Amino acid sequence: MTKKKLAVGVDLGGTSIKIGLVDSDGKIAKKISFESHAEDGPEAVIKQIESGIKKILTGRREKIIGIGIGAPGTVIQKEGIVENPPNLPGWGKVNLGDILTKKFNCKVYVENDANAAAIGEMIYGAGQSFKNFILITLGTGVGGGIIINKKIYHGETGGAGELGHVTIDSLGRQCNCGSIGCIEAYIGNNYLIDRVKKQLQDYTNSSLFSLTNNDLDLLTPKLIHIAAEEGDDFSKLVIVDMGTKLGYALASVVNVLDIATVIIGGGVAGFGKLLLDSIEASLKERVMKPIKERINVKPAKLKNDAGIKGASALVFYKS
Repeated sequence: MTKKKLAVGVDLGGTSIKIGLVDSDGKIAKKISFESHAEDGPEAVIKQIESGIKKILTGRREKIIGIGIGAPGTVIQKEGIVENPPNLPGWGKVNLGDILTKKFNCKVYVENDANAAAIGEMIYGAGQSFKNFILITLGTGVGGGIIINKKIYHGETGGAGELGHVTIDSLGRQCNCGSIGCIEAYIGNNYLIDRVKKQLQDYTNSSLFSLTNNDLDLLTPKLIHIAAEEGDDFSKLVIVDMGTKLGYALASVVNVLDIATVIIGGGVAGFGKLLLDSIEASLKERVMKPIKERINVKPAKLKNDAGIKGASALVFYKS
């Protein structure tokens, strides 16, 4: 019996790195997760990636046909260059593909992380039955991938799909990208937690205080979700507000592209039905009438594995 081909999928985030050993059917044989050390600059992050790949390849190196990497920021695919990722300080332009090709002596494919997740959902997940869809990934940042006729849309330089940097308020909050009022500056993890901490001063009865033992430095999106499920009104308001703002940002994209299917992924997408319903409601409120009835907001199927599976798919579908 012929053994299935294996690839390494690397999901590089501003907070953590996830690496998986994946077969051509999208099944993960092994996976690990660890801190990215983004605050220490590109060399530290690359060392983390190399260390993680070595660990996951222990005893399996000869069976690997390549390495796929989903990285934040603009990616120049042909050169494997990651350019100015907003949540990886000090990167500028880094030829990640070349560095890892020399290190591991195998084919390395680099793609924007949200694009990789969109490819994963298209091939293995919630996007399988759609020719066109928009994927939003919610986490440290807000990423996006656009699938048109079953292909990822890159734009002229590879920077298409940065939906987290759609402006919803021209006089609004400062974003890490350098612009003002981006949707990411309202619902990216760090921004969200910072804003919720300030708002809690007016909601002293919120169960978030007890869930954090009155130490709001322990506050996470997961605890907000738990509090909402337990009936905490403030936490419900936070999630609805988040979904409403995201829906407003997405409406501009949907109106421009005439793509009515939106798939919501990433860690914060775990907020569930409350988030999805508020996204759909605000989307329908703001899109053009001919599109309104076609709006379809779905949860990602691959969840936290979308980045790993999408990155590995870069290897299988280009090898």
